[in-house]
Amino acid sequence: TVSLIGQSLGGAYARLLAAQRPDAVRSVITLGSPVTGHPRASNAWRIYEFTSGKSSVDQRHWQQVTQVPDVPTTSIYSRSDGVVAWQSSVEAARPHTESIEVVSSHIGMAVHPLVLYAVAERLAQPEGQWQPFERRGWRAAVFPRLRPHPAS
Repeated sequence: TVSLIGQSLGGAYARLLAAQRPDAVRSVITLGSPVTGHPRASNAWRIYEFTSGKSSVDQRHWQQVTQVPDVPTTSIYSRSDGVVAWQSSVEAARPHTESIEVVSSHIGMAVHPLVLYAVAERLAQPEGQWQPFERRGWRAAVFPRLRPHPAS
């Protein structure tokens, strides 16, 4: 089995692939990817429509793309993303899902040291023994817990 890592729309497609073939996918890690919410909740819908040739408001297709795969799934997101609304990058709470917040730009996630650390830590877990990301010690200082949006 393989672990899939995708940034932005690539993360949404990684989730779609994992939902279709959970037997072939060990885990999914997304970076700044729209995984929930309304398709036009962020600036990424234009890119989606251009690359897929499909309308972002086609609910049937959007439900497929945002379907939670039956494999361990980690969403790494940033409130300062600038392209994808952070709210649409937060995973719904389930036993095999998690969201990890970092402070980064959308493009910067691919080279951000804390993102790379979190990805490496997720990939280092033995197959079949997935555990949520631990925020103890120094990790608690640099990886904040999910906080409610100020408008909430």
